Amino acid sequence: MNDTDETVLWEAEFNPKVKVYWLISAVLTTFLTIFLIPLLPLIAPLAWYISGLYLKSHRCTLTERTLKVSRGVLVRQEKTVPLDRITDLGLVQGPIMRSLELEAVSVETAGQSGPGSLVRLTGIRNGRAFRDAVLKQRDMVTGGEPARLTAPTTQSELSRDANVQTTLTEIRDILKRIEARSTSL
Repeated sequence: MNDTDETVLWEAEFNPKVKVYWLISAVLTTFLTIFLIPLLPLIAPLAWYISGLYLKSHRCTLTERTLKVSRGVLVRQEKTVPLDRITDLGLVQGPIMRSLELEAVSVETAGQSGPGSLVRLTGIRNGRAFRDAVLKQRDMVTGGEPARLTAPTTQSELSRDANVQTTLTEIRDILKRIEARSTSL
């Protein structure tokens, strides 16, 4: 998975507690499914074993230009995400995850199809530091700091901004009239 022409900046480690999270999720799902309750004594050890194999298959590598993710036991998935395509890295922590001191990092990219994240990595150790490292490297790849708003400098820019302001004011007034009509109905 590691190309020889790229320098690895961070090799993510996964917290073994993620197995407990997966097991609890499987057990809760099993309890919610009435037909599987009698099979719980068989499912729990099997789920524990499979989650261990699944955890061992997880790899996440930050290089100078990409984020490489692979996982899977029976079906192996590998994704290489160019850093300049990453739009956001979110952190997710549900109540069970909080109690196990786990977090999931979700990677969203420009132009991805469908809602949700392209990649979700549950159980990365130091998830916040990993997210910050990826975002910092992304900013370095894309040429520095994100674009900032600047004040208009030319007469044409000032005129255009005045036109935009007038249009926005008109839209606001129209929305207020619509809201007033809808509340009176």
